[in-house]
Amino acid sequence: MRIDEATIERIRQSADIADVIGDYVSLKKKGANLWACCPFHGEKSPSFSVSPAKGIYKCFGCGKAGDSIRFIMDIEGLGYGEALRHLAKKYGIEIQETQLSDEQQLAQNERESLLIALNYAKNYYQNNLFQHEEGQSIAYPYFKERGFSDKTIRTFELGYSLENWDAFTKEALKNGYNLDILVKAGLTILKQNEQENPQQNQKTFDRFRNRVTFPIHNVSGKVIAFGARILKNDKSQAKYLNSPETEVYHKSNVLYGIFQAKNAIRTKDVCYLVEGYTDVISLHQAGIENVVASSGTSLTIEQIRLIARFSQNITVLYDGDPAGIKASLRGMDMILEEGLNVKLVVFPEGEDPDSYVQKIGSEAFVEYIHKNASDFITFKAELFLKEAGSDPFKRAELIKDMVGSISKIPDTITRSVFFQKTASLMQIDEAILITESNKITLERSKQREKDNQRDANRQRLQNDLPAGVTLSQPTSQPNVNFDDLPSFTEEDEFSGFPTDFVPSTNTSVSNTPANIPPNNKVIPTGIALQERECVRLLVSHGVKEVDPGVAPGVTLMQYILSEIDGMNFTTPIYDTILQMCREKFIQGIVLDTKFFIAHSNPTIQQEAINLVTERYAASEAWLKHEIIVPTEDDKLADLAFQNILRLKKAYNEQQMKDLMQKLAKTSDANEQTHLLGLFMEAKQIEKEIAKELGTVVGR
Repeated sequence: MRIDEATIERIRQSADIADVIGDYVSLKKKGANLWACCPFHGEKSPSFSVSPAKGIYKCFGCGKAGDSIRFIMDIEGLGYGEALRHLAKKYGIEIQETQLSDEQQLAQNERESLLIALNYAKNYYQNNLFQHEEGQSIAYPYFKERGFSDKTIRTFELGYSLENWDAFTKEALKNGYNLDILVKAGLTILKQNEQENPQQNQKTFDRFRNRVTFPIHNVSGKVIAFGARILKNDKSQAKYLNSPETEVYHKSNVLYGIFQAKNAIRTKDVCYLVEGYTDVISLHQAGIENVVASSGTSLTIEQIRLIARFSQNITVLYDGDPAGIKASLRGMDMILEEGLNVKLVVFPEGEDPDSYVQKIGSEAFVEYIHKNASDFITFKAELFLKEAGSDPFKRAELIKDMVGSISKIPDTITRSVFFQKTASLMQIDEAILITESNKITLERSKQREKDNQRDANRQRLQNDLPAGVTLSQPTSQPNVNFDDLPSFTEEDEFSGFPTDFVPSTNTSVSNTPANIPPNNKVIPTGIALQERECVRLLVSHGVKEVDPGVAPGVTLMQYILSEIDGMNFTTPIYDTILQMCREKFIQGIVLDTKFFIAHSNPTIQQEAINLVTERYAASEAWLKHEIIVPTEDDKLADLAFQNILRLKKAYNEQQMKDLMQKLAKTSDANEQTHLLGLFMEAKQIEKEIAKELGTVVGR
């Protein structure tokens, strides 16, 4: 089924860009826009801009841009249709759909199918827990013994997988789920010999059979995987079992409890990081909701960056196990390197966050954290100084380790403060610490250069390989030539397109390039620079009157198109947009900014957002001093006139270069006379344009 156009428009109108993105990052107001650190790439200072007035976002670091629908597609890895459904659910919009053809039905995104199957599994397991006799007698008492209320169980959507070998798989197949999808989602396992010959008596069994289940959610609340704990005392089986890596689940990118915790993390401006599922659930039930776990892995850069979307402060809550603490300290350096503030808390021996909060209660637990939270330098000193004792070599190693951690902090002032503190704690000259830090930084810089050189060599080797042959770990995407890309018409809709590119019938244009990678950037120079400015004016101001006092009713679109009638642009993306404007204008339609920034083709959409987004704005202090800054609306006629002149000037200069090249190549006297005459005409045009622009022609 396909969502109809009226429903799509309701979703666009309802999906407030700041509200949608605010679910994933912490936005701060600066001028007319909102800013945050980009969720799509690691960065220390905000370059991700959100414009509520225009309904768009743009990162000035990595170039990602789009509207609320594109954001959900990019952040969740969803197709166009599934992103619309996600937003419709968020805003309570009833979906109206039209029937898809068989070919369109087959093209449904596999990722979406995996998410649907995982959600079905979550509901099935939870139903077992509350409705099935086995779940009520075995699993439900276990959760009650852990102190979990029914409300908490439902909040985290805990469940139970029956002891029967394939109860879930049989039920899922009975309800129309595809076996291949169940296997790819990590819910069902096929025996290896049956995988080799799947046509003969396939035997399956449920991955999580006879275990309580802990659904793992992504930031938006979709179930992407499961953790499961066995209840029997069976040493032949692992106590905990997690989903395998799938298309929708990469454990290094996920934090358990992030969906339930994100708002509290943003509000409290601190994230508590614990080790286990039950630690998260117990603290949440106690009212301490800003808590997540690293989902069965050592802490990763991706997980740290996920936390950084909501807060720059992390407090790590360790169990009272010294060996485990030492093994986990590597993660602290990673947090520091990402520019976040980290504190550490250790509980009394034999206690963990789950047991301790149930033992002393939530208020005392929070008070304990506040009193016992240490910065990483104090923490390391207290942890290792007793062990080092008076041994100078061990003390020296400890100091080097502390300096190594400090040197990873990107902020100079913060580094300086910690050098002072370390010098005081370890009774050593601060200058020596700084010298050692400089050595470490230099060694890291040299190593990065080696790594970059290795990557460059690898790329050169890849470029020398025959077509179709790639290295085992490719480092780049192939370049795409706009001119080689296919075109589409309204009749071509859905045919040959990936499922995340579904052009709307009211935005299709016959020569719109399809399947252009959204990150394919155009860097304009010369003619392209003037073409870009012309298209920027059309996209940003096309529907406005160019000069109401002189020519009322004449839009900027009409004025520019009439002045450059018959001219085609040399830059494919700009020519595409120009032709779209022309085709619609002939039909009596003047395309507005909204048309382009909501376009289904990600390249057209992103280029339009690049054109209309302003990185800098006039200071609000100027208004206090009554300093009036003219806007583009105040001088549209001048902007359009000058752009048209510069555009014609750029084309004329190119023509002059071409004529000179032809003159140099020909020895025919008549041809030379003809070319020279054309050159002199172009030279005269150059003088006339320069006069209009107020510039000087050199010769």
